[in-house]
Amino acid sequence: MIAESSHAPLRLLARLVPVLAVALFCLWTSPAAADFRLCNNTSSRVGIALGYKDADGWTTEGWWNISSRSCETLLRGTLVARYYYIYAIDYDRGGEWSGQAFMCSRDKEFTIRGTEDCLARGFDRTGYFEVDTGEQRAWTVQLTDANEQPAAQQRVPGLPGPVGPGGVPGLPSGQGGATPPGSPGVPPTALPPPGNKP
Repeated sequence: MIAESSHAPLRLLARLVPVLAVALFCLWTSPAAADFRLCNNTSSRVGIALGYKDADGWTTEGWWNISSRSCETLLRGTLVARYYYIYAIDYDRGGEWSGQAFMCSRDKEFTIRGTEDCLARGFDRTGYFEVDTGEQRAWTVQLTDANEQPAAQQRVPGLPGPVGPGGVPGLPSGQGGATPPGSPGVPPTALPPPGNKP
């Protein structure tokens, strides 16, 4: 009897190891709770370009193609900055969502480091609108028809020029309040620093 009871903790441990391994695997592979997402609440397909600052400096990326009435995660994981920038094109009806923060883009898929000298480097100079996340861990931007600028106000790709007012407010996940686009004419490098985050 004594020999039997001394092996009981080993049997219990042998049963728990597979259960713990499965639990850890599920936690490790579960989706991130904090992301930067964009929801297309329009009746059109849209193309999205994103600008942000990370530890390596300013980057713009594009294009995410998002179907009507659907959402897409643009950046996975906890947000590393307070300010993000969006430029969006309505593929089906024309028009755009833009702002006064000028950054680089191009017509084809791109990842561009830096926001200076876009034209001289062979890129388009594009007006992105600012999304102030308030240093939240996760954020969702909602594109709606009401905030889209008509095609007549679009800039000519590759040429600097005025971009009409507007943009779309960013809505944090789970909140109904809107945050207006950033101040006109403020380049992204002149924004207030996002606290102690990069």
